[in-house]
Amino acid sequence: MGESSLERERRPLLSVSTNSVVSHADDPGESGKPLVRYENTFRLDPGRKFPVGQVHDILKELIDLRLQNEIYSPDMSRQMTKTLSEEVKARVKELKIPRYKVVCLVHIGSVNEQGIRIGSRCLWDSSVDTFSSYELSNGSLFAVAVVFAVYYE
Repeated sequence: MGESSLERERRPLLSVSTNSVVSHADDPGESGKPLVRYENTFRLDPGRKFPVGQVHDILKELIDLRLQNEIYSPDMSRQMTKTLSEEVKARVKELKIPRYKVVCLVHIGSVNEQGIRIGSRCLWDSSVDTFSSYELSNGSLFAVAVVFAVYYE
């Protein structure tokens, strides 16, 4: 019934030791600044509607500026989708529309006598959530940019 030391050495270890570190850098008491508490507003509608027209103008300006005279290249497209998405999102955030989450998607592809369908689905409130999109085709490539604005209560 009792295990010998040889049997204990052959038995696989079942426990793993880990180290953990606790940081108190986020503790408001140590920063010297008073703790600010915000009250709930219970606001269910935006004070200002999302400016779909202004966002469309931003999309048109940036897509035309960057892609109007470009020739399709897979490497360029990979980097350009990331760059354009970040630029569009930054420009939309400069509009300072409160309480909206912004999602930006950019698709770039080659024009080779083919078709493409791009679909998006999400759960939203059609009275306050919206989107804006812009398409470009220059003979060598096509681009589709979509900005979704989802109201965040």
